[in-house]
Amino acid sequence: MAALAANLAIAAAKFVAFVFSGSSSMLAESVHSLADSGNQGLLLLGGKKAQREATPQHPFGYGRERYIYAFLVSIVLFTVGGMFAIYEGYEKIKEPHPIDAWYWPIGVLVFSIIAEGFSFKTAIKESNELRGKQTWGQFIKRAKAPELPVVLLEDAGALVGLVLALAGVGLALATGNGIWDGIGTLCIGVLLIVIALVLAAETKSLLLGEAAGAEDVEKIKAALVDGDVVTRVIHMRTLHLGPEELLVAAKIAVQHDDTAAEVANAINAAEARIREAVPIARVIYLEPDIYHAATAPNGAGSGKSL
Repeated sequence: MAALAANLAIAAAKFVAFVFSGSSSMLAESVHSLADSGNQGLLLLGGKKAQREATPQHPFGYGRERYIYAFLVSIVLFTVGGMFAIYEGYEKIKEPHPIDAWYWPIGVLVFSIIAEGFSFKTAIKESNELRGKQTWGQFIKRAKAPELPVVLLEDAGALVGLVLALAGVGLALATGNGIWDGIGTLCIGVLLIVIALVLAAETKSLLLGEAAGAEDVEKIKAALVDGDVVTRVIHMRTLHLGPEELLVAAKIAVQHDDTAAEVANAINAAEARIREAVPIARVIYLEPDIYHAATAPNGAGSGKSL
């Protein structure tokens, strides 16, 4: 919401500056901010749609809607933001013209840097609550909720883009040659395309289906084994159905002389321990089997499930 409010105000200010100055950097930046506003709208829409209840047709719910809309964000950023800026920069380099009313673009760019800085600071604060000891690169790569990494990259890109725009406008004013304004616009386009490609790669991975983080996997394995009925985990698979919903499927080893009632009670207890250790593990399937060292590496137990 902070990013959306900032980008709407910035987009309007940049467009006014473009009208009065004719700066292509300001036009590219106004389209950039407008695209960012649309992206925040898409993220909010995806979050709303993801809250729908599961249906017979979609029994695991709609949690991945958030991933789909985050992927759409990368497409919008690439096409509307990046490609438009490259086209506009090329046109300005081909036919440069001086910037009129220089105080408009300079004033708006300074205002935009302050507003984007506020949005970026908010995103950093929210991310730090989840990031833990991860580096920023690791956080963006491993985060299961797409909204914060998207806003972080967008805001970081916006700040760099504003500096590029300021440099382009400043050089155009200092030299009297409008080609620098076009070069600044071209650089903004390349920057946006790079960010869009990074976002597309990360959200594609989420759409394909990512496992739980290493820490959660270890917690689940520890919770499964009680040392009495459940003696070990033969093999296990996890899958994020959404940022806050995890599917756990595991084959667990039990004693060959355990009764059906003992095994059923052990499975129920193991599910309760998993949910306590990793609350987002909401869909759990456990299959009891007899452990044999020869077949276990292939994901099998005895071949005869109980």
